[in-house]
Amino acid sequence: MQESALYFNLEEETDMEYLKKIVEAIEEKAGEELVVLDIKPVSTITEYFVITAADNERKVAAIAQNVEDKMEELGYTVRAKEGQNTNRWIILDYGMCMVHIFKNDEREFYNLERLWKEAPYVNLEDLK
Repeated sequence: MQESALYFNLEEETDMEYLKKIVEAIEEKAGEELVVLDIKPVSTITEYFVITAADNERKVAAIAQNVEDKMEELGYTVRAKEGQNTNRWIILDYGMCMVHIFKNDEREFYNLERLWKEAPYVNLEDLK
């Protein structure tokens, strides 16, 4: 997915801080196909989409919980949370960033990267 996409270079330290923490939390729980989209050039709903997947509902829930825990360490509280009743697509809304955690088949079906194809990708190496 990322190979053919445009990359966005993070400039603000705060962007790096919270995105790095989210990516770290997802990777700790083995999130799959992790991407970060810079939504600012194409929409005003948020600044970034973080998108990942897992192969079962328990892993989806575990990733979401780990993201919430890590963000709380930085002083960020989730503003809204959707999908925890089925754990097939959980959305964590932090205002400046929306984290989408899909079960694999849901991710394939909704394909947010295609829907937001004008949004540049953030290079994940910049977040390590």
